[in-house]
Amino acid sequence: MVYSSMNGPKRSRWSLRCLAMLLSVWAVVGLCPSQAGAQETDAPANAAIKREIPDRLVVLTFDDSAKSLFTVVRPLLKKYGFGAAFCIAEGWVFATYKVDYMTWDEIKQLHRDGFEIGNHTRDHLAITDETYEQLSTQLSGIERRCAEHGIPKPVTFAWPGNARTLRALKTLKRHGILFARRGGEPEYPYDNGRGVAYEPGQDHPFLLPSAGDARPNWELQDFIDAVEKAKDGKIAILQFHGVPDTAHDWVSSPMDRFEAYLHYLATHDYRVIALRDLTRFVDPAVAERRDQGHNGSAEHDESNSLALSLGLTAVAP
Repeated sequence: MVYSSMNGPKRSRWSLRCLAMLLSVWAVVGLCPSQAGAQETDAPANAAIKREIPDRLVVLTFDDSAKSLFTVVRPLLKKYGFGAAFCIAEGWVFATYKVDYMTWDEIKQLHRDGFEIGNHTRDHLAITDETYEQLSTQLSGIERRCAEHGIPKPVTFAWPGNARTLRALKTLKRHGILFARRGGEPEYPYDNGRGVAYEPGQDHPFLLPSAGDARPNWELQDFIDAVEKAKDGKIAILQFHGVPDTAHDWVSSPMDRFEAYLHYLATHDYRVIALRDLTRFVDPAVAERRDQGHNGSAEHDESNSLALSLGLTAVAP
């Protein structure tokens, strides 16, 4: 549009009046352009967190399908009213030796009791750079068995043997996994059984660290050291196996000590949930996008932000 010399001054005066009105509005609401930018900056830095994370929030996970998870752990969890995730694998002699391992009817009962059934791969296969292409088949094996017994498709995963690879993350996502728990490595040696707390929005949802991986030589203080990490917005995820674990004695927990752990949680006002229940506090999709960077590639982002810290090989974009 072309303006005459007469329209130019009028338009300028109109623009000035509009600017004056806008400044008046800003003055009324106590906002100036610089303050508007400050308000955007003051928005929650971590959009993945859906609600405030309370202190003393603990997640219990149990791996490997040990028989004692049904005969010992189940009644104790029900006694204290605690949630938990049982991460199921059919490795070793699961199919034939039911002295050491649960039946699928028992696993179904855990589901009916309200406990979570997670995926630990069909064969307890360590997922590495060499085996990650088998992960989809491994996950599907447990998914089919769950479907056969009326158990919902698992939405959480425990890395077998605490092995992990960035190359597997896309497969976990394709299978609808929301959260995946690793061990305490590389922050602490595997044999140590120690770990770090989960920091929502900072840790990738498929690489959640264990705050502790219970061992036969654990005393009550070792357990306390692990759960006391659940503070200042952090969550303590605990990793257990059998109580006792008759097939894998190096990760077994004595019954009396395990009950002492649960008693401590109950008498110190800890909130104990399953792995899937983290969705009450964290949006895993947002947390994942936050880690993906600008190119939308989880693997490439991991190479920048996680590979070095987790002792993993970076994956090219």
